[in-house]
Amino acid sequence: MSFPLNKQLVDQTCIDFGLRNAKELGASSIRQLVGVVKDIERATGVEFIHMELGEPGLPAEQIGIAAEHKALKAGMGSKYPLITGITEVKHWGSEFVRAFMNLDIPTECIVPTVGSMQAAFAINMLVSQLDEKRDTILFLDPCFPVQKQQCKVIGVRVDSFDVADFRGEALAAELERHFKSGRIAAMLFSNPNNPSWMCLTERELEIIGRLASLYNVLVIEDLAYLNMDFRDAERGMPYEPPYQPTVGRYTNNCLHMISCSKMFSYAGQRAAIMAINPYLAHRKFPSLASRYENDGEFLRNLIYNVLYSLSSGVTHSVQFAMAAMFKAACQGKIDFVTTTREYARRAKLVKEIMLRNGFHIVYNEDADDQEVGDGFFFTFGYKDWTGEKMVNKLIYYGISAISLASTGAKREGMRGCVSCIREEQYELLDQRLALFNRDYYDK
Repeated sequence: MSFPLNKQLVDQTCIDFGLRNAKELGASSIRQLVGVVKDIERATGVEFIHMELGEPGLPAEQIGIAAEHKALKAGMGSKYPLITGITEVKHWGSEFVRAFMNLDIPTECIVPTVGSMQAAFAINMLVSQLDEKRDTILFLDPCFPVQKQQCKVIGVRVDSFDVADFRGEALAAELERHFKSGRIAAMLFSNPNNPSWMCLTERELEIIGRLASLYNVLVIEDLAYLNMDFRDAERGMPYEPPYQPTVGRYTNNCLHMISCSKMFSYAGQRAAIMAINPYLAHRKFPSLASRYENDGEFLRNLIYNVLYSLSSGVTHSVQFAMAAMFKAACQGKIDFVTTTREYARRAKLVKEIMLRNGFHIVYNEDADDQEVGDGFFFTFGYKDWTGEKMVNKLIYYGISAISLASTGAKREGMRGCVSCIREEQYELLDQRLALFNRDYYDK
């Protein structure tokens, strides 16, 4: 197959999918892009190099599969799970947090969720109800686009700033500028960052924690990629430093979303936990007491009102899988950091291919004069093009990724995920990007 692909065929496929024109592809959501690309693959017969969806490219942990199979054989498929979580997942979830984050979160404050997507949706909803004057969630951009979309769905106001422009001590002044408005109910960030793979330092987390406590702002820490800053070769041994950097060392007004999707490659089963600081969990809010006609406790209303409205608990067998994987990791039987380090190898290869074909890394500088490490995601740009333009042009060369514009980034470019690129596709990627650069180098 020659490149670029037939423009008329690709454009008509986009329109048939429901887009008004092919140019709308650049502004589409992740899942929309996935759907359109699959249709283009069917129409053209060309397999794309997929970098748009952050899907694990490693096998699911067998320990989890075995535990889930055992639970189903024992009849758990016919029984509703406890909405608070089964004893095993609460115990080993708490132990996992202690082993890899060095935080003590009591078992009653470990709450299983249907992936971190459900956790974020539930928390965004609840924090908007804590104080009628606080109607806004602050995001550290660039961010995972769907979390802002969730706020739009439930009618919560969003504020944000690009954290790359406020590293180190500069972060304090920018946070205070937003916090002083009195409208910020909570702030949400991921560490490592999706999409840039920048990592907040302990000093920056201390700034966040201190100011969150001072201004009574709840901190939501998304740890989907826990311990995946692969620049630190020593990290990943249970109960031994260095631990995952966390805001939980610097404020008690926080919670942590911990997903099994990437750590254990268990994305298909939608498995995660919330680890909630006990101070926040048992804090009582008059607004919640009035709305739900109870004592207003944060944890109780989160579980029995918000989460219960979204699902009657997390799939029973999945909870047994989570418990088994957390236990195995704590006991050193699963070394998820070494396993997922494969993503750093893939990212290094893809970045090298990008750079020699005229592209550049958009977010390349981390704090303390370090380069951003190699991991699950990376960001790339081409000349001074917008991300939307890049999406719209690369699609004709069998390459798909999302625009950084959807992440709130102030810089132009695209987010690439390296997880699902197969060994034989590196050469194909090199060839296709070389053709792309040939066609657009002087344009």
